[in-house]
Amino acid sequence: MSNKLLEIKTLGQLKQTDYRSRSVKDELRANLITQLQKSEDGFQGIIGFEDTVIPDLQTAILSRHNILLLGLRGQAKTRIARLLVNLLDEYTPYIEGSELFDDPLNPISWFGHSIVTEKGDDTPIAWLHRSERYTEKLATPDVTVADLIGDVDPIKAATMKLTYSDERVIHFGLIPRAHRGIFVINELPDLQARIQVSLFNILQEKDIQIRGFKLRLPLDLQFVFTANPEDYTNRGSIVTPLKDRIESQILTHYPRSVEISRKITQQEALLTSEQKTAIEADGLVKDLVEQIAFEARNSEYIDKKSGVSARLTISAYENLISNAERRMIINREASTFVRITDFLGVIPAITGKIELVYEGELEGPAKVANLLIGKAIKTLMVQFFPDPEKAKKSKSPNPYAEIVNWFGNGNTIALIDDLPAAEYKKLLNEVPGLKALVKQIHPRLSENQQLLLMEFVLHGLAEFSQLNKGFLDNGFAFSDMFNSLFNLQPDDEDDDLDLDDDRYNN
Repeated sequence: MSNKLLEIKTLGQLKQTDYRSRSVKDELRANLITQLQKSEDGFQGIIGFEDTVIPDLQTAILSRHNILLLGLRGQAKTRIARLLVNLLDEYTPYIEGSELFDDPLNPISWFGHSIVTEKGDDTPIAWLHRSERYTEKLATPDVTVADLIGDVDPIKAATMKLTYSDERVIHFGLIPRAHRGIFVINELPDLQARIQVSLFNILQEKDIQIRGFKLRLPLDLQFVFTANPEDYTNRGSIVTPLKDRIESQILTHYPRSVEISRKITQQEALLTSEQKTAIEADGLVKDLVEQIAFEARNSEYIDKKSGVSARLTISAYENLISNAERRMIINREASTFVRITDFLGVIPAITGKIELVYEGELEGPAKVANLLIGKAIKTLMVQFFPDPEKAKKSKSPNPYAEIVNWFGNGNTIALIDDLPAAEYKKLLNEVPGLKALVKQIHPRLSENQQLLLMEFVLHGLAEFSQLNKGFLDNGFAFSDMFNSLFNLQPDDEDDDLDLDDDRYNN
């Protein structure tokens, strides 16, 4: 929209331009066509939906449909709805002072009609930015028809000395006030059935009904609804006639690969500039964070119908970095790198974002979180190193033999999460064969990456039951698997190796 057009202040001036009234859906359609012709990305920040959700969404817009985005929590449904604003014209004219933002060439309200009749071409015009043409409402059980559509305002009637039969006594709700814009209702099933029924006429006949008024108000709206699959919720469902009136239902989904999930997390994680510069996070730990979510979505302890939000990995990654930062501050170090022990700090980010089934409740959320981290380590272990199980059974020399034998001779190490860098390095280098194994398989690594993989090997061997990993209050202790079977309870004086408990157990 040119600045010259924004200088238009009256209806007469507007008529002298090439402006023509068009519906919101026609506006979205026309701008989408232009966007597609220019091969522009209209949904920036939405990752992983390029070949699934976005084409369906574009098809629905081209068909001028109202849209229902159906999917589990944390699948960017609201984000997508908000991005639709970018398909609106940057500025649109309206009759100045109109609470319904009446189109100057096609007014629908009493105010709009009366002022155009009274002033004609001198009707004052104002301009509305597209960001102001978006209205969003979270559906909650206490939402009323008056909230969404409107009601008679007795105070207005008394002040203006109007009868209740006069249209001007109506106080319009959110939907009429969203006229000529996009209206979004989040979590539609949470809306009571009788409230959902009140939307029928707006979607089909394009008018509204308020109490006893015979009011024909042809609202121009693009509706977008979001919902979890109705069969998966105990809170409510979408009434069938309403669902029938929503022309396009688009199914969203979780990221289908670790790579896509990682891009989303790195885009959304809120880190300070100090965290980004002082703390090194290797690709291994980033992939481990994402793998935790994939393991959770397939876990027998977690309710699959509830889903595992993408917010889990975002919060987990932020905690991972913060845990490393905490250690760096405690040890007065200028910089550090994320270790596997830092995943202790990830557990609080997991426990609040998973819905457990009965078996999971028996285990407890913290233990389930630890199991998920362990499974993620086990999955990635075979991607970075030889499979320990196959190596053990193979006739070729076992690359892990020297490491496992050292622990078999009664040696143990404890990796505490606030261990200074020098001590951390010293402890890992004490394990014979560990550094050589990492250098042999991954020869071109920095020292930090090398130390990270050395620790990762110990955790991986523990997940493959070739070492015993004990949970300390503030870290992990590794020992021989065989000896641990005969020493289930550590000696009382050996408090540092309390292998049966950790900070999250009751």
